[in-house]
Amino acid sequence: MINKIRTQLVQNAASILRSPVHLLPQSVQKKALLDGLKMVFKEALEDGDFEFLEGKWLKVEVKDMRLHWYISYEDDKLIVAETPQQEDVSFSGNLNDLILIAGRKEDPDTLFFQRRLSIEGDTELGLEVKNLMDSVDLELLPKPLQILLNQLADFVHKGVQSPAVQNEVANAYTN
Repeated sequence: MINKIRTQLVQNAASILRSPVHLLPQSVQKKALLDGLKMVFKEALEDGDFEFLEGKWLKVEVKDMRLHWYISYEDDKLIVAETPQQEDVSFSGNLNDLILIAGRKEDPDTLFFQRRLSIEGDTELGLEVKNLMDSVDLELLPKPLQILLNQLADFVHKGVQSPAVQNEVANAYTN
């Protein structure tokens, strides 16, 4: 029974969360995203590891949530544009897949080859972004964030393990 509820929640997470998230003003979304990025990439930002993104735009899209953001690096700071920019590279995937990547339950390369993660545009820039994401030491995140990310990724991972969800994912990428 609990597994069935988890599977339903995981299957419907994007449609459940889409409306409330879209009701948030763009400025709130932008602040939350920037604060999250600064926390996750604190060490990389301090080391200047984002310089490769200077003058370039990364588009991050959560397809099933119909959300996207444009991220760049300017004056030693990450910036998020509220208006669409001409992206140099874009990463897109569905909510559950992006959570699995963030929680290290799935490898981005595996999802890319399964066509569940899309990377388009400047290949070299995309590889630098991917390598930077891979280099994040989750142990350096604040403990509450580590726990939240771990539990969320575990929940999604178990939810997508059910045969019904696996069939739905397979069908979504073959149609």
